[in-house]
Amino acid sequence: MSPAFVVFDLDGTLIDGYEAIGDALRYAMERFGLPPLPPERVRVLVGHGIEKLLEEAVGAERAPEGVRLFRERYPDVAVAKSRLVPGVREVLEELSARGHTMAVASNKPAPFSRMILEADGVAGYFVEIAGPDEATPAKPEPAMLRRLMTAAGAQPRSTVVVGDMEVDFEFGRAAGCRVVLVPGGSRTREELERVGADALLGSLAELPQWLARTSP
Repeated sequence: MSPAFVVFDLDGTLIDGYEAIGDALRYAMERFGLPPLPPERVRVLVGHGIEKLLEEAVGAERAPEGVRLFRERYPDVAVAKSRLVPGVREVLEELSARGHTMAVASNKPAPFSRMILEADGVAGYFVEIAGPDEATPAKPEPAMLRRLMTAAGAQPRSTVVVGDMEVDFEFGRAAGCRVVLVPGGSRTREELERVGADALLGSLAELPQWLARTSP
């Protein structure tokens, strides 16, 4: 069998981008005269896409304008206020050396994800960096994942989704894939233990060995 096709979530899995998201969210909320959300609340809300985030923050009626304001601010802070999770670069290098094809599936718009990963010098590890658009619904709908598998020539049984939230588990399972969760983003280990993923790792550094042990 070929090495597994590995599809990573972005925020909370590969990068700590909560400061940048909080900045752009605060910018949008200030335009509506609203107080900023505390950082711990922002962490809980991240992961379901910008539209859902703004609905929660400013209400459904003001969300479209909130999304516009968020998108106006975010490019100015995305790179400066986002950073790779410790150990990510080494994990990607090891998986690449072992022959794994890799991609990113995030509910962040793909141009933003690519901008951050290119700035961090790791975009080249991924065959595709995907996000929701007019033709592709956000996670947990599995269309994004199925498109990535088709592009990579991978089957569900040889695909592993790696994330940090319930939505990543639902996303992977909806397409029939194995799912690995790693705490450290917006969910605690205790919360993730209840999800029922194929593996709950202590850190992303454990992923290469887990993949080696569990090849189909």
